[in-house]
Amino acid sequence: MRLGTIRLDEGATAAGRLDEDRITLLPYEDVGALLASGPGWRERAEGADGRPVPASGADLAPVTPHPEKILCVGVNYRDHIAEVGAEPPEHPTIFAKYARSLIGPYDDITLPTGSDAVDWEVELGVVIGETVRDVRADRAWDAIAGYTIVNDISMRDWQFRTSQFLQGKTFEASTPVGPYLVTPDEVGHARACVLTCAVDDDVMQKSVTSELVFSAAEIISYISSFITLVPGDLIATGTPGGVGGARKPPVYLAPGQTVTSRIDGLGELVNRCVAPTPAPAGR
Repeated sequence: MRLGTIRLDEGATAAGRLDEDRITLLPYEDVGALLASGPGWRERAEGADGRPVPASGADLAPVTPHPEKILCVGVNYRDHIAEVGAEPPEHPTIFAKYARSLIGPYDDITLPTGSDAVDWEVELGVVIGETVRDVRADRAWDAIAGYTIVNDISMRDWQFRTSQFLQGKTFEASTPVGPYLVTPDEVGHARACVLTCAVDDDVMQKSVTSELVFSAAEIISYISSFITLVPGDLIATGTPGGVGGARKPPVYLAPGQTVTSRIDGLGELVNRCVAPTPAPAGR
């Protein structure tokens, strides 16, 4: 099953189930609200018979537009660890984002005036489907509602101002997510999916999710040892090698370029980079 959040008229949104060439609207304002409705959310989503809208051209929002938590994992692909010259981590490297950083799968990325080092990072996203605390890794798979695509667009000059990543990772309206939440049965828990990131026609990143150092279940187990995960929470599991900041010389995004992030079985994000709109005079 594939679930998305669709933007409707006058700022409204609705959760929807993808049914071939149409999206069946569900009686929830977004996918996060569906997941938060409690046990049985999947059966309710499968059995709903709402108004259909064409899938082609649908204005998709982030899968869960307002998650309680967005947690991200750094240096979690073996090839990325090698390209940045790091040692394999003993524990997951965790940082956070805020919901204001999220954009839809086809929205523009507005490059900020305050950064000259905007980088790409395709990642497997994990959406939590049930409340978990102190869960074992072998049980953690059951807490996953589904998988999606994240591009952790990063402002490297801000990221490395200090030892803390947050300021370079959560610029407003910078992180595309989607297009859909895909339930685990459709993609074998995304254990061996090819993921790529292209800038215009140049493939910059290509790897497979089996190269993750810490699996989705291990990450959930680790995070849940210090904080409760709730339905709708989003976890970005890390990016593979090929980021712009590790190239010699570094390569960063510019206005007019298009970033395409793909993961087998999950679809793709297509985001155009645009220059910021100048502030009105006098501000």
